[in-house]
Amino acid sequence: MPSKMRIMQNLKMLVAVGGLVIVTTQHPTTGQVSTLYLESPAFSAQEMIPRKYTCDGQDINPPLAIRNIPEKTRSLALIVDDPDAPMGLFTHWILWNIPPNTMMIQENTVPKGAIEGHNSFNQNHYGGPCPPGRGTHHYQFRLFALDSTLAIPAGSSRQALLKAMEHHVVGQTMMVGLYRRHS
Repeated sequence: MPSKMRIMQNLKMLVAVGGLVIVTTQHPTTGQVSTLYLESPAFSAQEMIPRKYTCDGQDINPPLAIRNIPEKTRSLALIVDDPDAPMGLFTHWILWNIPPNTMMIQENTVPKGAIEGHNSFNQNHYGGPCPPGRGTHHYQFRLFALDSTLAIPAGSSRQALLKAMEHHVVGQTMMVGLYRRHS
């Protein structure tokens, strides 16, 4: 996908540490290097996402802690997806124009000023893990630091978000959580 390729052009170093992917990026204009972190107080990387945050529970977004936001960040964007879905990549939540001073996305909330987009459930809000069958799926929580706010309307698609982010990524990180359904 060309949009994804352009976003990754700024990638300098990628280190995977137990399910937490630490991405060090260098801004193409300023040369600033940053390491952005995303964690959840509800579960650790490569561990099971609590049922509460899935379709089998309350189906609300988990709390997410953000650290080390690059200095030139003007907004943040979040994409939560499942690459293990039978029909291909399944988007659970997209969120952009998150204020750059956001250190925590609280459980069951959208930060003030942030905008939600259209997910694969055909909704404009968080849809929790809900894998078919019994296999374990990997849920990618990908956070992007951007050097601008994005002028795309609420309800925009993942593709529109990726296109709008082109040439604006100054930092990114990913945390992976797991979930499997029990009969």
